[in-house]
Amino acid sequence: MTAGREGDAKVTVAVMTHNRREEVLRTLEHMTALPDAAPIIVVDNASADGTAEAVATHHPQVLLLRSRANLGAVARNRAVEHVDTPYVAFCDDDVRWQPGALSRAAELLDRYPALAAVTGRCLVEPDLAEDPLTPEMRESPIPAPPWLPGPAVLGGLAGTTMFRTAPFREVGGYSTRLWFCGEEELLSIDLAARGWWTCFAEDVLVHHSPSEARDSGWRRRIGIRNTLWTTWLRRPWRSVLRRSAAVLSSSPKDAPTLRAVAEAARGLPWVLRERQVVPARVERDLCLLEEPQRNSRARRYVG
Repeated sequence: MTAGREGDAKVTVAVMTHNRREEVLRTLEHMTALPDAAPIIVVDNASADGTAEAVATHHPQVLLLRSRANLGAVARNRAVEHVDTPYVAFCDDDVRWQPGALSRAAELLDRYPALAAVTGRCLVEPDLAEDPLTPEMRESPIPAPPWLPGPAVLGGLAGTTMFRTAPFREVGGYSTRLWFCGEEELLSIDLAARGWWTCFAEDVLVHHSPSEARDSGWRRRIGIRNTLWTTWLRRPWRSVLRRSAAVLSSSPKDAPTLRAVAEAARGLPWVLRERQVVPARVERDLCLLEEPQRNSRARRYVG
């Protein structure tokens, strides 16, 4: 069974969730009521709180995929296996695309065939302050072709991004190695290495209501580990040393950081086997991003 055959739909929305019954129900209530609502796939990551049963009961129109294990971000890959629209918009269980945002992102992908993904402007509820990553994307120093409809980016927030389905599949989707947290950067780098562009779109609005069910220490540990792995997998060795030192020098010298480094080191055998250095033009862009990343509020490995 696939999703995306509602009329002339170009977009499928893919939602992943894990033990957030109330959050995902609220998100689905919002997403199904949008004037530009699209078919929805929900991947439940082995929830133990009745999330899957609640989705099936309250939203029988969505395609519900039940995973026996928590797939993390790779749940999005599973959703894409069931997508038959040209575009897929990711939407986490605490994220809600605003009216017109899906249509606007699809319009940009329609208009610019070399554009692989559009990432929107994220406002954090309840005050609707901008997510800390948003200014970094808006002020991206990456040189962009004149046709690109917004700043060129390498990364972003997955839950605020619409992808062209074919290139997403072409690069293999989100990494099973990284699993979750900071997984967006590696995917964006791999798209760029194949000649695709990703841009930030100011007028694609998405709201985020961060769940209280978050372990900040765990997320920081995984974030540091995944940043190191992404660097080691794709950057030349000189950049690997420089970027790794910058990440670690900005991280607190505490248990989560030490565990992150230990986990990253244990992954070195597979990292070296799977390492593929990016083309020089992509490495140039990654070098340009290092200074703004050092000064970014979104990349302070604290908390």
